[in-house]
Amino acid sequence: MSRLPLSIAVGDYDRTRGILDGTVPIEGCETIGMTFSPEEMFFRSLRHQAFDVSELSFSSTLIQISRGVSDYVAIPAFVSRSFRHNGIYVRRDGRIRTPEDLKGCRFGVPEYQVTAAVWVRELLAVDHGVMPEDVEWVTGGVEEPGRDEKLKIDLGPRIRIGAAPAGRALGEMLVAGDIDALTCPRPPLCFSDPGSGIVRLFPDPAAAAVAYFGRHQVFPIMHLVGIRKSLAEAHPWLPQSVFKAFEEARRRAVARLDDTNALAVSLPFLVEEARRTRDIMGPVPWSYGIGANAKTIETLLEHHHRQGLSARRMTVEEVFHPSTFEAFKV
Repeated sequence: MSRLPLSIAVGDYDRTRGILDGTVPIEGCETIGMTFSPEEMFFRSLRHQAFDVSELSFSSTLIQISRGVSDYVAIPAFVSRSFRHNGIYVRRDGRIRTPEDLKGCRFGVPEYQVTAAVWVRELLAVDHGVMPEDVEWVTGGVEEPGRDEKLKIDLGPRIRIGAAPAGRALGEMLVAGDIDALTCPRPPLCFSDPGSGIVRLFPDPAAAAVAYFGRHQVFPIMHLVGIRKSLAEAHPWLPQSVFKAFEEARRRAVARLDDTNALAVSLPFLVEEARRTRDIMGPVPWSYGIGANAKTIETLLEHHHRQGLSARRMTVEEVFHPSTFEAFKV
């Protein structure tokens, strides 16, 4: 019997490497693995459904599902997660000194709907009382002018949002003082320039993230994995098989973090840092599956809707393929 050919697009992470190099097979499938930047992967998946299995923006996926137009079904393999206290940038000589100072500011964001920005707005709302309607959002490319929202959004009159002026990028607007703050998934180039005067809003973002986790028990999910809906319908066994493989690849990667024979990552104190993280976040800090992540998923669903992005407050059952809600036990 021939195997089902699958094109797979994911980032090159320790937890996806087994999928990409074939050491963790997907049962019944012949895989072709590809790696891209998130921006290219998401653009090609959303606009052209270019891959059979793809890493997807959680926020974009929720928008599509809430509108009933998603071409992918989601499985709870959370290949990208990150606390976003390290992703808010301000000018050292500007008026923003504390998160509360963001009220009334002009706040740059590459796209209002990107998942990192959803989580930034969540943490500002729940811990600092800064609501999405309290600021003016300015969208555009961080380094290059002209970036647009990948998905059309209608936020209504409550949210003030507009595009950066033609020919202007958000990074240089922050340096020039034309916006007061900027949030983006990766550091802007101006942040690496000591002469720019750009600093993080949270001077110790790791400490802020640990405190946030202690209060809320939420580890933000950025990306999940999607399977082309037509394939999942034609092969009902596929979503569970893909999820099993991603979970096994994750398990192997996490186990390597404790291997003192040859460190898996170029960090001298990797083993000690992994142990410290487990002391803070529990025995499986980076977990897949719905049960272990219910609080985080529900938090995102709630704030995604509050921020005007989902057409309605969705349920977990609407988001993930039903075969991934449970597994057999021996």
